Amino acid sequence: MAAFASQMSDALLGSDKYEKPVWNLHDALNLPKWLAVSVEQRTRYETQDGQFKANGKGGDQQIALQTDLWLQACLGKFRAGAEFLDARALWADSGSGVNNTHADTADFIQGYVAWADQNIFYSGYGAEVIAGRQTLNFGSRRLVARNAMRNTINSFTGVRLRLVDYNHWQFNGFVTMPVVRYPTAAADILDETHEFDEEDTHTWFSGGILELSELFWGINSDVYLYHLDEGDSQRNRTRNRRYFTPGLRFYLKPRKGQFDFQTETIAQFGTVRSSTAASNGRDLDHEAWYQHLDVGYTFDLAWSPRLALEYDYASGDHDPNDNKDQRFDTLYGARRFEFGPTGMYGAFARANMNSPGLRITATPTPDVLLGLSHRIHWLAEDKDSWTTANLRDTSGNTGNYIGQQLELSARWDVNSSLNFETAWAHLFKGAFARETQNAPNPEDINYFYVQSQLRF
Repeated sequence: MAAFASQMSDALLGSDKYEKPVWNLHDALNLPKWLAVSVEQRTRYETQDGQFKANGKGGDQQIALQTDLWLQACLGKFRAGAEFLDARALWADSGSGVNNTHADTADFIQGYVAWADQNIFYSGYGAEVIAGRQTLNFGSRRLVARNAMRNTINSFTGVRLRLVDYNHWQFNGFVTMPVVRYPTAAADILDETHEFDEEDTHTWFSGGILELSELFWGINSDVYLYHLDEGDSQRNRTRNRRYFTPGLRFYLKPRKGQFDFQTETIAQFGTVRSSTAASNGRDLDHEAWYQHLDVGYTFDLAWSPRLALEYDYASGDHDPNDNKDQRFDTLYGARRFEFGPTGMYGAFARANMNSPGLRITATPTPDVLLGLSHRIHWLAEDKDSWTTANLRDTSGNTGNYIGQQLELSARWDVNSSLNFETAWAHLFKGAFARETQNAPNPEDINYFYVQSQLRF
C-alpha cells in the first residue's frame, strides 16, 4: 500500500503486483498514459499505558500523520520521478521521546531518473539503472527496507543497477549515501521546525544482492554482501561503523495444505567507535551474527489459517570492558513484520536478542487479515543492553529475561483505495524489564493503535 508503488508498474516485471486504486487521480484528471501520479494519506492514533524505556513515566498517546505525493513521467525507456513526504507526530510532548523516526515535515524522499530495457541487446535479460535519491527494499527486508509502519521512510542518494533473468534470478547492486532526516533534536521536532534532509556525504552504503528463484523443490534463495563506511560530519556525529555484512537466505513460500519455511543467516564484521563523542578515537573490533528460522503450515480450510513457529537470535556484546563489540546491527532494516508494532512503541529490535515465537494468521474473506503472535524475549548476553529500552546491567546480575509480548491485529481492505488496520500489544515484563537500574514502573505495558489509509 505504499503510495509511490501503488500505481507504478515494475519497469522490468510488469504491473501485476499492484492493484490500481479504484479512486485515482490519474483517471479523474484524465492524465496522459506517460504521466503517473499517486497521493496517500495515513492517519494513525496510538496510545500506550505504561513505559519500558529507561526512566520512562506514565503513559503516552500520539496521532501519526503521513501524507505522500508521488509523480513519475515515462518517455520510452526513460523515466523521472519524485516523491514528497510530510510526516508529523501530533499530541507528542517533551516526555514522548520523539525523534526523527516519528516526524519529517515536508521533504522529498525520492527524486530520480531511470532507464530500463526488458530485453537488453535482445539477450532475454532485463536491465535497469536508477540514479538520484531513492528508497531501497531488498530480500527479506531485515537489513534494507522501505519502512511500512514507521512514520518516516529511509532514503538514499546514489546509483542502483538491476539485472533480471526472468523466472530465474534477479541482481541488485548499489552505491549510495544515506539521507539524514532533519531536524534531529526533539525540541525542534515538537515545534515542527522545518529543515530539508541532506545526504551524509561522509557515509557510504553499498552492496549487492542476488535473488534466485526455485533452485530445487520450489525453494528460493538470496545471497548478499553489504558494506557500510560511516564517518563523522559537522552535523552528524556517528560511531564510525565500518561493517561488511554477508548473508544467505533460503525460503519456501506458504501454500495451502503445505509446509513452508525460512532460514536466514547473517554475519557482520569490521570496526566501530566505542561512542559518538568528538574526542573519542577508540575503535572496537566488531564481530556479530544473526539467525532467523521459521516453519509454518497453511491449512486447506476456510479462512486459510497458517500456524508458524519462529526463532530469532541476534548476538550481543559479551564483555563491556574489552576491545570488542559483538552486538548485531540491523543497518536499515524493518522490524514490524516480526517483532510487533513500531511507531511510538517498538519494544524489540534485532540486537542482543534471543526470541522464540508463535504466529497464527487467517483470512476470513479475501479483504480481511487477522493475526495473533506471541513471543518470549531474552537477552542474548545479559551484560549487554536491551537496546530499544536503553537499559543495561553490565554486571549481569539482573539476568536476561525481558518478558513476553502478545499481539492481536486485524486489517480490512475496503477496496483498493481504502483500508483500516488495528492492533493491540501487551508486554508482560520479566525481571530484567522490572528490576534493572533506571527501569520504569514495573507494571506491564498495553499498546493500541487504529489507523486509516487512503490512496488515490
